[in-house]
Amino acid sequence: MHPLLQGEEKLHLEALKKEAKDICLQLKDSVFRMAQYRESLREMYGELIGMCHKLDTELLQALGNILQTTDLAEMQKPQPMNPELTCWPVSGILDMLNNFRVDNILSQTTTIHHAILDDASVMFRDNDHGASRQPRVVEGVVSWEAQAFSSGRHYWEVFVTQSSSWILGVSKDILVSDTNFSIYSEEAFVLFSKKMNDHYILFTNSLPLVQFVKRPLSRIGVFLDYDNGAVSCYDAFRSSFIYSFLPSSLSSPLKPFLCLGSLCMSVSVTIYFSFSSEEIRSRRY
Repeated sequence: MHPLLQGEEKLHLEALKKEAKDICLQLKDSVFRMAQYRESLREMYGELIGMCHKLDTELLQALGNILQTTDLAEMQKPQPMNPELTCWPVSGILDMLNNFRVDNILSQTTTIHHAILDDASVMFRDNDHGASRQPRVVEGVVSWEAQAFSSGRHYWEVFVTQSSSWILGVSKDILVSDTNFSIYSEEAFVLFSKKMNDHYILFTNSLPLVQFVKRPLSRIGVFLDYDNGAVSCYDAFRSSFIYSFLPSSLSSPLKPFLCLGSLCMSVSVTIYFSFSSEEIRSRRY
């Protein structure tokens, strides 16, 4: 490695270590605040239960204290935090990757519309068979490459500007119909962007890991080194690293793909993976 890159790597690792330490301290403080908030709610609950047996005049007199306690508890309510590490740019990484660049990589494209039941209607599934169940339509644009890679090194970029929810990567098998998009393969390397609560997070399929980095907003680069069984993802706009899958022995050709839209967050996107019984037990949580 060039001395300049070694120095840059050292600085980045030191900065990330400090960031991670600060985030851990913030999380510990958040846990402490949550414990305090829970105790305040318990005390408030006890007071409210006790007031149920009081006369109306006594209730009116105690109302001011209750409102004050409620305001205090609301002030103590811990704010959610998003543990996100800085994406440090890597000097020259895109110049190196562009030596293996393949353009127009996703030659096949289709739009999928799929109707699913919303959560409200599903709630009545077991209790009221006569309740109306309104379907909700999700849609997405799926692009893939008909010709698979079976050797060599390849780098391509995809644009995710138009959607905050997406799935991309490479897979042995890609099944696309008018209403569904499915991946079925032991050899699949997938990066997801999905909304959870008020935040969008990145996570990968192998192993199922959340990536605590800023979500790419523009171009994502994918580098496939087939002969060495390596797949890596980069934030091409920031020239930063996202994730590198653990090297594995590849035995089947791999096809690049990209899915954009609300379809990516629905049950209509199905990703199948085959695990041994030992792996299944180890992945339960």
